Amino acid sequence: MKLLLVTMYFPPAGGGGAPPTQAWIHRARSLGPRARRLADELHGRGGLDRLSRQARSLSRRVLVPDENVTWNLTAIPAAVRIARAEGIDVVLTTSPPNSVHLIGAAVKRATGVRWVADLRDSIAAHPHRRVDRAAVRAKEKVSESVARLVARQADVIVAASEAIADEALTLEPAGVVTTILNGADFDDFAGLEYRRTDRFRITHTGSFFGKRDPRPFLTALAESGLEDVVARFVGDFRVADREWAESLGLGDRLELHPYVSRHEALALQRDSDALLLLIPDAGGRGQGVLSGKVFEYLAAERPILAAVPPEGAAADLIRETGAGVVAAPDDVPALTAALSELHGAWRAGTLDGTALSPEDRERLGRAARVEELADLLRGLAA
Repeated sequence: MKLLLVTMYFPPAGGGGAPPTQAWIHRARSLGPRARRLADELHGRGGLDRLSRQARSLSRRVLVPDENVTWNLTAIPAAVRIARAEGIDVVLTTSPPNSVHLIGAAVKRATGVRWVADLRDSIAAHPHRRVDRAAVRAKEKVSESVARLVARQADVIVAASEAIADEALTLEPAGVVTTILNGADFDDFAGLEYRRTDRFRITHTGSFFGKRDPRPFLTALAESGLEDVVARFVGDFRVADREWAESLGLGDRLELHPYVSRHEALALQRDSDALLLLIPDAGGRGQGVLSGKVFEYLAAERPILAAVPPEGAAADLIRETGAGVVAAPDDVPALTAALSELHGAWRAGTLDGTALSPEDRERLGRAARVEELADLLRGLAA
């Protein structure tokens, strides 16, 4: 079987090493606007400077369903050419961004190959979008059109969570809908060690955008009165959030680290007393989110403070595995209590690592997910 995998991001977040010996990488140039975070560009600016920057950002804000859609101008011809030249049996498109699925539809239409649409996030109701804005609501209307296209034409829809699968089923898809969860790469943490220090270190790795918000947790930290706690944020941090955090007077209890290599990020996770997981509720949209970050934290086997929707999929998994404590992402008193609980166990010397059971390691490991997908693809190409 010959598979064409179409992804906007490579190497994927879960790796970065050399590709398998039977994989070949083809790159299509992106012609669109360079991705930038508008909030940071506009923060602290006024007058003509602010207006000019807003005007320059208009081109990417009006692109639908997302600002990456212009990649299709080069990616669709390249994908069709590869499918024909290599005798491709199955094309698999994986989002985000949602516009990548337009490539799968085009390749299927042009060549007749089978198409698998892999949905890592909701395709119509993204949990991090600010739907209070008219422009965002307009983009979601177009995203709904892409979702209907996927439902009508994809032979298989693979969902990263049951909530995403349920959403796909409401579209009455012509093909099969199946759920294949993200997986944990335990081997990624081999050789990385935890060393206790005289401070309780809680670490968050990843980006901040849309509804994802560090402020409730930082407020909880400030109100906790715990002077020997340091919160480490690894990755980008919005300018407005940084200035707001400074107003809390946290001093050396807050550490902001720039982007680091994946290996360094994993080392920081393992060498933490606890890990901070942030998933916004976003009007109920966050309940179904079961991102790769959840599984990465599980593989780190350090206690997790899960600031996530308490009735959501991530909370359920944290409780099932005994990997940490759960508090609503916007509930400052609950976050303060959760932080104090972890800190108290640490001071008492009872905050051990959260090693998963052999059954959970097998069930949640990425190898099991890979085999599920491989079986699906083999059956589709047969």
